[in-house]
Amino acid sequence: MNMLEDVLSMTRNPQASARTVLLVEDDPSIAMGLEMNLTAEGYRVLVAEDGERGLTLARAGGVDLIIIDVMLPRLNGFELLRMLRSERRTLPVIMLSARGAEMDKVMGLELGAEDYITKPFSLAELLARVKAVLRRDAIARADAEQLRAGDIVINAATREVRRGDALIDLTATEFDVLLCLAEAGGRVLSREQIQAKVWGPTHHGTPRTIDNFVLQLRNKLEDDATAPRHLVTVRGVGYRFVP
Repeated sequence: MNMLEDVLSMTRNPQASARTVLLVEDDPSIAMGLEMNLTAEGYRVLVAEDGERGLTLARAGGVDLIIIDVMLPRLNGFELLRMLRSERRTLPVIMLSARGAEMDKVMGLELGAEDYITKPFSLAELLARVKAVLRRDAIARADAEQLRAGDIVINAATREVRRGDALIDLTATEFDVLLCLAEAGGRVLSREQIQAKVWGPTHHGTPRTIDNFVLQLRNKLEDDATAPRHLVTVRGVGYRFVP
């Protein structure tokens, strides 16, 4: 059974998560088969027949994972991957290659690929690896969007703050002030900087407004609001968030 027949023989599963996969493959039969089965698994699939087109689609955004064949016209898979990583595009990549040489695999992984599959491959293995790579990427991104300070966890994606197992009830503006300070990475922010970040540069508030919000946050998050560990005053300058 050739690869296309193997691809078309697999059982469809319409229940997979709807993520977008960019497939960069110049072999029409392989591209068609993979597109059909990834679509049947619930993925949205974009197909590029050469490296330059693949780079254009990747740059356009909205892609969750790229499957890249190594031997591509115009821009080979290694060159495409190198350009993506040089542009700080962190979306996960699976490399496909008919070449099983160890150095090719090492090169692909060192350039930033998450996985490397040698042709011929089974479709079941490819689909399993796609799911595994997307699952690891989702976990990594969720962790990256969380800021921790002792037992306080700030989740920028869900706009939730937890202290231990307890969910802390913050207003939208309280959360924005807290996130502004936490994202500063330990730097001291003046009241004017916080105001511009949270309300915009044209807001006509007063420094006292920032003081009030910081006090509210201390009352909700600190063990002792009068001796804060995390939301620290830097006298004569402003505030600093201490992890």
